Amino acid sequence: MKRSTPMNDPTLAARVAALPDLAMPELWALWDRHFPRRPRHHNRDYVEARVAYRIQEEAHGGLAPDIARSLAQLGAAQSRRGGRRGVEVRLPPGSVLLREFDGAEHRVVVAPDGLYVWNGERFRSLSAVARRITGVAWSGPAFFGLTQRGST
Repeated sequence: MKRSTPMNDPTLAARVAALPDLAMPELWALWDRHFPRRPRHHNRDYVEARVAYRIQEEAHGGLAPDIARSLAQLGAAQSRRGGRRGVEVRLPPGSVLLREFDGAEHRVVVAPDGLYVWNGERFRSLSAVARRITGVAWSGPAFFGLTQRGST
């Protein structure tokens, strides 16, 4: 008779409860099964929490869109930054941004998935592109002339 391990146990509670006992390679294997890429940091508590949430989300479904919106609004209202995250820029797929910097022309294309493509590399934000081009932290929307300095 095959002995059941907690991760093979069909109950949701047993699967979530087993996460702290897993070796990191096993936890990463679960992460890789549930997420497209690994986080920048490798904090075990963070990895366990995200995997546990995803396991439960798959079993019970995610948040309803109206609840997710309400939670985001509540979080913004309680934020120490007053709910402001800076300028949010949303460009339609296919948009092309041009910027001359250090004697070279830099061309960024907005991909269909909302990522930004520069020199064949994909970036999650314009600020990441600007940082790669300049070597220093820079507001991507400001770097590409989408906002005025100091304005919101």
